[in-house]
Amino acid sequence: MRPLRRLLSAFALATAVVAGAAACGGPVHPASDGRLHVRAAFYPLQFVAARIGGDAVTVTNLTRPGGEPHDLELTPRDVAGLEDADLVVYLKGFQPAVDDALAVAKPRRVFDASTAASLNLTYSPVAEPGSRHESSRPDPHFWLDPLRLRDVASALEPVMARADPAHAALFSQNLQRLTADLEALDGELATGLAHCLSTDLVTSHNAFGYLAERYGLHQVGISGLDPAAEPDPRRIADVARYVREHHVRTIYFETLVSPAVARTVASETGARTAVLDPLEGLTDASAGTDYLSVMRANLAQLKEGQPCP
Repeated sequence: MRPLRRLLSAFALATAVVAGAAACGGPVHPASDGRLHVRAAFYPLQFVAARIGGDAVTVTNLTRPGGEPHDLELTPRDVAGLEDADLVVYLKGFQPAVDDALAVAKPRRVFDASTAASLNLTYSPVAEPGSRHESSRPDPHFWLDPLRLRDVASALEPVMARADPAHAALFSQNLQRLTADLEALDGELATGLAHCLSTDLVTSHNAFGYLAERYGLHQVGISGLDPAAEPDPRRIADVARYVREHHVRTIYFETLVSPAVARTVASETGARTAVLDPLEGLTDASAGTDYLSVMRANLAQLKEGQPCP
């Protein structure tokens, strides 16, 4: 988001919060329905909160279906919803609109997933294909490593239990089931990607670094960390040369972003294209109905595209 646009957005958010407080005489509390009201910033956080909470929670995703979480903009009603929530779950630094809203809104509890996720990967938008730089922007896409998502869920569960002690035992049981599911998925990915003929993973943007790190692949992103960024001709030429020199067979693009850049590299190199979902959101075009099924669809695409016997 451009600086002026963010400034105007922050002013609008602050105005909305002040107006809401003046009209209502203070924060408006959620309906007394016996459920914990959680606002999750984007889909993977919604998934873990809903799995932990079960029928005892109502989880609202701030990023609407089909929306690009990087480009999220919040309405005054969305900001009021943050104030009303029992718990807000977000990833600091990933969505500027959420960071700005939380700077003016006063939710009862806020959980930042970044610490539990251990965001240790950083990338430069102008780096050579696949190179890493400590001074670059951190990669936020931790959830594509199921074990990092497990760690975030484990850190979130006690926060939910403190917010709703009456359902603490349920949350603990649900976390155990979720942990088992994520560890089973990790096992499937580790087995399925253990003997790939090519470990070079060329993607439309750098969303798959944690998956690559976990399972022995080498990510080369065409557009860096920002999926909407237009790579310059030199970058496209660099990646195309890399694809040819390393005999890369498949260029992966995403469900929420234009495939034009990936198709350009593929057409210049003779590679095929395939969809690899970064799971920033679910749509009707998603190859599954939840995190687990989409990740298994990703595994099937990788086994074919790399290929992995």
